Amino acid sequence: MRKLYYMGLEPYKARYTLQLTEWNERVFKTRGMDYVVVPGQTLTSDQAIVTGQVLDAHGRSYFGMSQIMTLVKWMKEGLISNEDVIYFEDMFQPGIESLPYIMDQVDPSHRPRIFVRCLAQSIDPDDFVHVWGMSKWMGIYEKMVCELVRSSGGAVLASNEEMVMHMKVAGWEVPIYNISGLAFGKQEVRGRVLGPLTPFEQRTMRVGFAARWDQEKQPDFYMDLIEAYHARSDNKVEFCVFSGSKLKSNNESYMERTRKLQSEGKLVIFEDLEKNDYYDLLNNTRVLFNCALQDWVSNTVSEADTLGCNVLYPAYRSFPETFANDHTRLYVPWSIEDALHKLENLLNQPHESMGKISDWTDGCIDRICDILEGKGEQWLRMSVDYRKHTKESKF
Repeated sequence: MRKLYYMGLEPYKARYTLQLTEWNERVFKTRGMDYVVVPGQTLTSDQAIVTGQVLDAHGRSYFGMSQIMTLVKWMKEGLISNEDVIYFEDMFQPGIESLPYIMDQVDPSHRPRIFVRCLAQSIDPDDFVHVWGMSKWMGIYEKMVCELVRSSGGAVLASNEEMVMHMKVAGWEVPIYNISGLAFGKQEVRGRVLGPLTPFEQRTMRVGFAARWDQEKQPDFYMDLIEAYHARSDNKVEFCVFSGSKLKSNNESYMERTRKLQSEGKLVIFEDLEKNDYYDLLNNTRVLFNCALQDWVSNTVSEADTLGCNVLYPAYRSFPETFANDHTRLYVPWSIEDALHKLENLLNQPHESMGKISDWTDGCIDRICDILEGKGEQWLRMSVDYRKHTKESKF
């Protein structure tokens, strides 16, 4: 690889995209890579998600297409060659169809290899594309991207072994690698909390929930857990929700139940949080809880694990791999009994393996770079027995 053209995501206050480019650049610089961050233009300066949930519908489209415009200009000027790599942080990149249109008509010496990272897409039955009726056209779009990637000599990057399987079942005919994690920068996250981390025994008896308040994240299960805990225990535990924007949901019934639990003093909402405020809360929280149907690794687990907070997640899809099959921090999906039992243990003492998850995900960008440079073949998942890797503990 002569040069890397990095196609990042637009920054949102409420999302990890606020830090994503910085996390990547730290690794690129450490490795001494020749790279360019392809710039994009934003519609507004408020870094807010207004239309949609995951990324802003208008903002994602505008930013992505402006990046492609810059890329096309550089291709026209002959700056990009077949020795270069274009790496897309998200498989959904508005305007990407212009690349095969150009590359199929230019001299092979000007056809770069294309790599894309898949964050979810229509291969996930619980992804928001199914909620909003986008899945039919999105599935066709994905096949087009896969063909672009395959014909360029690149690959699709999956975040875990289970996602690889979903890609295979969907019939994606493209080289697939498992990068085993999400891009993460542990040093940057830790640096946002000034001073030493709060000792576990001095932390507030608090359980946090940091996923979106949407149906694919199962907020009803979390609220069931809250009510079950209060029905069985007199211990003073604060259950809360952390949100980087005003709390909203794609299902109004969740909001109605939320307001009820708030009025009963059983649930506390922290909303419109700046990233540093959220990290300060994690630094004074004992357990971060998750019950998502759709969460391919999740940056929330890495953030909490970095900041001295225990993590309790379902033994579902990507999480056994993320947790290296640690049964003490994974509960049976969707057992309130098992979740409550393990929650009690994690409220009372720090886990002996705290920090190991974030250490592993902190190496994710390096694994990506190895693949881009042709040195990560151990992560290729194209053999007929690719499922043998599912049971392996990665750390």
